[in-house]
Amino acid sequence: MSTTPAPLPDRRHDIDALRALAFLLVILYHVAMYYVADWPWHLKSPHAAEWLQWPMRVLNLWRMDLVFLVSGVSLGFLSRSQGTWGLLRSRGVRLMLPLAFGMAVVVPYQAYAQGVASGLVAPGFGAFLLRYLSMGDPWPKAAFDGAEFGITWNHLWYLPYLFSYTALIALTLPLWRSPAGQWMRRRFNGLRGWKLLLLPALPLLVWTMLLARHFPPTHNLVRDFHLHSIYFTVFLYGYWMGVDTGVWRELERLRWVSLALAAAAITAFIVLQLGAKGQPSGIPMDALRMLYLWLAVATILGHGHRHLNRPWPWLRWANESVYPWYVLHQTLIIAGVALLAPLALGPVLEPALLVALTIVGCWLLNDGLIRRFNGLRPLFGLKRRRASAKTAVTLRAEALPPEPGWQSPSPRA
Repeated sequence: MSTTPAPLPDRRHDIDALRALAFLLVILYHVAMYYVADWPWHLKSPHAAEWLQWPMRVLNLWRMDLVFLVSGVSLGFLSRSQGTWGLLRSRGVRLMLPLAFGMAVVVPYQAYAQGVASGLVAPGFGAFLLRYLSMGDPWPKAAFDGAEFGITWNHLWYLPYLFSYTALIALTLPLWRSPAGQWMRRRFNGLRGWKLLLLPALPLLVWTMLLARHFPPTHNLVRDFHLHSIYFTVFLYGYWMGVDTGVWRELERLRWVSLALAAAAITAFIVLQLGAKGQPSGIPMDALRMLYLWLAVATILGHGHRHLNRPWPWLRWANESVYPWYVLHQTLIIAGVALLAPLALGPVLEPALLVALTIVGCWLLNDGLIRRFNGLRPLFGLKRRRASAKTAVTLRAEALPPEPGWQSPSPRA
């Protein structure tokens, strides 16, 4: 009897669904950044709460790592039908055009609001925008995040990171398709049992031990060596896993074991943090962080593959909406803060309304404007619509839309 597993379908509904559901969490996360005490963000609420730090830390240890792994899965499917230059061309347009547009049109209001709140930028958005786009007179260093560069990408930092990792894989495709590259892929996808739950965390631990203390997170692309090492490693895991069947079935089989181990790892991490007089560090803390990171990601992938791999009615809309929502959401949060803060609605009603305003704003702009006009669609990472055919969104036809990105100088732990 043959034991060769059946091939995965071209459309991975679980990956689509995880990406969409993760973005709902992103909105809550960025709203919470306004309210979490002692973590710098563009604006801070007078209702800032210290208790938010722990759930935010627990989430922060794996949220972007999951995003990059899912993006790697997308590349694994795409690279079957596209070569180096095809990948560079398609990804360049899809990622870098929205980045340029976002930096020029969407992000400036975030910088303006932060600069006015800090007292280092004069009120008047029109004058600010002219100076911002001209990149002429230097800004005071602390005026807004990225002021030292004159222009900023804020939460859009994910786009250049993703393009850099995609370009690195694309330019080295002959290596990954060589016998040695295929051997590495087979070895990773052949991990089973405890090996799958432990061994992928070891490279992450090595990078953390070597780089974390010397290269704190910057999101400036150039000197973010520690985050690059972590993000590219999980991106590569996703690239290897993309079209395999066995590793996904094993993650599904181990989903409860990985959940229990992830809970144990983060519990131990929190106990050590609370019990230490200062900030605990060293190999035990690094090991718990990286083990929890991988176990949390493995748990989400396993449960997602079990429960979400079906053609949900909302998936087609969600696939085409994630990218515009990602580009828009943080600016809408800042605008919502500017609208609601003067009303002094309190620490319960205000955040609830802020979430609602952000969701409604994203929906109105996306469904009412962006998706309807071919001139706007490429500026938000969407393909132009053809009048002669319905748009079909599959993993074979195009990459998964980029996962929502974040601009958060908060600690990973």
